Amino acid sequence: MHAALQKQVTAQGLRFGPDPSSHTRCTVGGMIGNNACGNRALAYGKTSDNVLAMTSLLADGSSLRTTSGSPAPSSPLLDDLRGVVGDNLATIRTEFGRFGRQVSGYAAQELLPENGFDVTRFLVGSEATLAICTEATVRLVQDPAYRVLVALGYPDIAAAGDAAPSVLQFAPTAIEGIDQRVVQTLTQRRGPGAVPPLPAGAAWLFVEISGDDLAEVLSRAAATASGCGAIDGLVVSDPATAAALWRVREDGAGLAGRSPRGRPAHAGWEDAAVPPERLGDYLRDFDALLLQHDLTGLPYGHFGDGCLHIRIDFPLDHPGGTTGFGDFLDDSAALVASYGGSLSGEHGDGRARSGLLPAMYSPSAIALFADIKRVWDPTGLLNPGVLVDPDAPTSHLRIPAARRPLELLALGYPHDDGDFSQAVHRCTGVGKCRADNAGGVMCPSYLATKEEKDSTRGRARALQEMLNGTLVTGGWRAPEVHEALDLCLSCKGCLSDCPTGIDMASYKSEVLHQSYAGRRRPMSHYVLGQLPRWLRLGSKMPRVVNALLSAGDKASFSKKLVGVDPRRSLPSVAPQTFRQWAESAGIGTLGESDAPDQVVLFVDSFTDHFAPQVGQAAVRVLRAAGYEPVLTARNGCCGLTWISTGQLDAAKKILGSLVEDFSPALERGIPIVGLEPSCTGVVRSDGAELLGSPEAAAVAAATRTLAELLTATPGWEPPPLAGTAVVAQPHCHHHAVMGWSPDASLLSAAGASVTRLSGCCGLAGNFGVEKGHYEVSVAVAEQQLLPALRDQPDAALLADGFSCRTQADDLLHRKGIHLAQLLDPDRS
Repeated sequence: MHAALQKQVTAQGLRFGPDPSSHTRCTVGGMIGNNACGNRALAYGKTSDNVLAMTSLLADGSSLRTTSGSPAPSSPLLDDLRGVVGDNLATIRTEFGRFGRQVSGYAAQELLPENGFDVTRFLVGSEATLAICTEATVRLVQDPAYRVLVALGYPDIAAAGDAAPSVLQFAPTAIEGIDQRVVQTLTQRRGPGAVPPLPAGAAWLFVEISGDDLAEVLSRAAATASGCGAIDGLVVSDPATAAALWRVREDGAGLAGRSPRGRPAHAGWEDAAVPPERLGDYLRDFDALLLQHDLTGLPYGHFGDGCLHIRIDFPLDHPGGTTGFGDFLDDSAALVASYGGSLSGEHGDGRARSGLLPAMYSPSAIALFADIKRVWDPTGLLNPGVLVDPDAPTSHLRIPAARRPLELLALGYPHDDGDFSQAVHRCTGVGKCRADNAGGVMCPSYLATKEEKDSTRGRARALQEMLNGTLVTGGWRAPEVHEALDLCLSCKGCLSDCPTGIDMASYKSEVLHQSYAGRRRPMSHYVLGQLPRWLRLGSKMPRVVNALLSAGDKASFSKKLVGVDPRRSLPSVAPQTFRQWAESAGIGTLGESDAPDQVVLFVDSFTDHFAPQVGQAAVRVLRAAGYEPVLTARNGCCGLTWISTGQLDAAKKILGSLVEDFSPALERGIPIVGLEPSCTGVVRSDGAELLGSPEAAAVAAATRTLAELLTATPGWEPPPLAGTAVVAQPHCHHHAVMGWSPDASLLSAAGASVTRLSGCCGLAGNFGVEKGHYEVSVAVAEQQLLPALRDQPDAALLADGFSCRTQADDLLHRKGIHLAQLLDPDRS
């Protein structure tokens, strides 16, 4: 992994120069395959500039070791290759290596006599069509002591392209371009706080100035801000702000998976490059070409190198979509060739663009490719159909072949035109789910198993193949689909962390709903999936229930019988529910109380039956903040456990009743406060999608977390928590649906010393309790939660999620508290 290499060498003050935006999860072998570049290739070069030696496995099974800058070893294969080069010197000298980002085709210029017949550099970017790299020695560079980001604003993206060459005079490490379409998409997805303030303009260049002398770096940065024709400039020396801005650029590949019109965008034309001095004019013509074909996309790229990335909303699922796609590719290939550019600037041609190479290269060059392939791989064994003898780019397209489900879908997929196929095809293979997502949640099962099938991308591919019907033929009940979804924790981390907005928890619910419609379900669906129903019955005789739950070996047998892992301890039912306490404490009922400053306390099943002390603390906190909490008349439920087990018809009925219970609050403008993050997340997100009604949307808009309400309350101040060490485990749904920023702000204002964890606790509702999931559940907990608790044995564990508190107690006997308990004025 590129990230693993960087982690090792940056500790020594070094780095591997090329750093694609996928640096958190890409592999060095993959970078060698397509000659990857990234943001800082401007300073450090492409991968081919940084590979010193390679050991390659050849098509005949033999091995070849080559070293850049040294004479190539003698062999019949290389002797034949020298003959091919000698016969094509004029073609190679006139058509290859014309500018830095000419990556399409074979790098034949590296084999010229004047370039030392450098077989190592030639093989980089050959896309495993000639040999397979098994070992590589790479060049490392000194990491500069200081990096400063300069953001330059321009009226449009073409103007930013015009200006990019002028920035080179200031010796930047990187020159990256984005425009307002990327920024607008990010703020729409993640809120206005997702993008730090930018200079005035509708397009920006992000310029990195680096060096070992801080004063010199700052001076050069100031000169860059004023010397590149920008309408506004900003020098960003704060590392945190600079990192946030770089994330805007790095997430561009994923964000571009949805076009400005909200349609899926695709990578058929993805990373073309032109000589940098011609980039502005190329961008103008390219925008005109998009308009001509009625297409849109989110452009960004490595503007210092003349490379443009864009994903385009080709209507592949519409009649004639494939033909229109092919017509655009032909026109765009002709356009980039007219600018002396390259179809690919760093990602390689692959099956998507190899068929377009004749637009860029002469017949002599295309024949040269075939001769090179014949020398290295005469039987066509290695990666056939790439670069040489390719199929048309319109062949084998997944989306046109996908079938729309004939069944009535339970979820509305409002962001995907109600189309399940469109929803699962949001995944464009960016692979952020495979990264060690610091600060995020996605994807906990992959981090535990390191198996592709357990990543968000792997699951999306299984669902796409299910719709295609070629590799996965069993429809909703296909074993491959259920195997891929089995270890999905339904954490919803992908909903917020996947740049393309995949919501695998919802897709899993849909698959389970369709698979078991009218059929017998697993026993755990009836027991864990309908838990609130059994809790209401159990609350009438809590002592009997708790005695049964703790009945030793007999309980273990019972757990197995109902699909619960016997190694799991089960939480005790409270002797008095929160609602019973509230009635004795005189808490009013919504619609019957005339108290001013009311808030409706959403009493979820977990708080009511397992943790009434959380609700009691919340009442005290709300009253101290000037509110009077009231309850709904009926004992409602959000249907969470029904949703996670795919019992969606029942979930709709349960949610409909809850929305009805909240309707008096909407009429009077009374906010609703949720305490259990998973249940609050259902009301804020799943409820609106399942019901699709204006009333459900209104309830979602009126619902707050405790921190959201308190931080927006004029004059309220948190109790002093200076000296209080807190390990905070945000619930996955809290992170994904509501966001944890208000909680962080509140704790900061209170003076607490907070270690905020990312990632999932691993229990995730019914997931970690079910048979077959225990080992993965524990492995997920070992990613962050358990190590942090061991490192800070005296810190308070802040975990609003009942499942998070249960996991810590079950695995480490560590008790957790809710934010309401931390803020409780009666807390000792």
